Amino acid sequence: MSTSLETLAADAYPRMVATLIRVTGDWTLAEDCAQEALAAAVQRWPLEGEPGNPGGWLMTVARNRAIDALRRASVERRKLAEAGALALTQVDDTVGEGEVVDDRLRLVFTCCHPALALESRVALTLRTICGVPAADIARAFLVTEPTMTRRLTRAKRKIADAGIPYRVPAGPALAERLPGVLAVLYLLFTQGYNADGRPAFAEEAIRLARLLRRLMPGQGEVSALLALFLLQHSRRAARQDAEGNLLPLDRQDRSRWDTVAIAEGLEALAEAERDSPYALQARIAACHAVAPSVPDTDWAEIARCYDALAGIRSTPVVELNRAVAHGYAYGPGAGLALLGRAQEGGALDGHPLALAAEAGLTARQGDRDRAAALFRQAATAAHTESERRALLDRAAETERPAPLDCDTGIERQAPLDRAAETERQASPDPAAETERQASLDAAAGTERQARLGCDADNERQAPTDSATETTRQEPGS
Repeated sequence: MSTSLETLAADAYPRMVATLIRVTGDWTLAEDCAQEALAAAVQRWPLEGEPGNPGGWLMTVARNRAIDALRRASVERRKLAEAGALALTQVDDTVGEGEVVDDRLRLVFTCCHPALALESRVALTLRTICGVPAADIARAFLVTEPTMTRRLTRAKRKIADAGIPYRVPAGPALAERLPGVLAVLYLLFTQGYNADGRPAFAEEAIRLARLLRRLMPGQGEVSALLALFLLQHSRRAARQDAEGNLLPLDRQDRSRWDTVAIAEGLEALAEAERDSPYALQARIAACHAVAPSVPDTDWAEIARCYDALAGIRSTPVVELNRAVAHGYAYGPGAGLALLGRAQEGGALDGHPLALAAEAGLTARQGDRDRAAALFRQAATAAHTESERRALLDRAAETERPAPLDCDTGIERQAPLDRAAETERQASPDPAAETERQASLDAAAGTERQARLGCDADNERQAPTDSATETTRQEPGS
């Protein structure tokens, strides 16, 4: 498949699937016909040339395949009437764009329905909306392709059997469901942003967040989430060296940060409510994105944002990041005092990022021997080899007489935890809170970063940003 066709397919496939599902109500038929249309393009376009309206051509072929399939199956009159309605569907992109895009938004909310398990929502979103092959999703979930195929089939069957409506909810139902949709996007982004993740997943999360923002203007948390994604993803190219080792903020080449993404993220952040959960996390990411260096970062503003997050809902991860931020803003003694309080409940016992944060603050107080020992202890508890190497390097550097520029140094994964952590902090609505809790539990529950749906930058990744921007260089969450 040519590069141009691959690019078109990435956008056209979910459009075709969304439209055909809306009209036929048959999920499998919609996917099959969309795939057949793409296969026809691969065969015919090299010989006949690319049509003037490629998207319209693909939609027409997919529509005709659906009509033929319905006729061959001799479905009841209702299905034939639906086929007739499908034949009248506008396929001119310049005219039908609004309707087609709206179909995709309906599909996002259908895939993310709370009746489905969180893992199924993430997998179904990747497969149906993002067009990610089942084999790739299976690898992300650490299961076999047949197992993932069966899971996807069960999820689609549950949608049909439960009569889950193919629509975007309105009024109170939208407020209840939107946080769950944003949580799924957050999990997708985390899976792609992790140091050993799949960048395409993060890019798909950004694309879907852009779609939501365009189709749901005025939803501040949508804009805030998009800002968070963009500001964090802007640093991706600089997060590792040529050997794949993670780099702390103070060692990243900031000229490699994506200034276009930063500008778009700041513009989206301007639309968000100042102290909503995702907006606070995005503001933290923005402080890092615009700072010329770690010492010149607005740590007082980062500390204020973490104070606000802690006021919404205090969690060990938020408190850990808050401690590091206060350590930079007001001195290592202030940071260690907050960290000590955060560790009192035992939730951070043995947590590599908590150990790394304590090591960084301790080193800045001058006790380099204890700091080096803490870095080595954090390395023992690290979840990935790249994190372990980064922490051991930090231990070795701490034992040398050179001063430390920044707290713990691994950038490791993304920012997410906080996002997911605070995603459920957002709304007081009980149903929405249940939705957020499920997302968070999945995120924090897999500290092994094994499963895509559960790896919301699990709590190990969670604590980052300021805290671990220094600790692993966090993303603004």
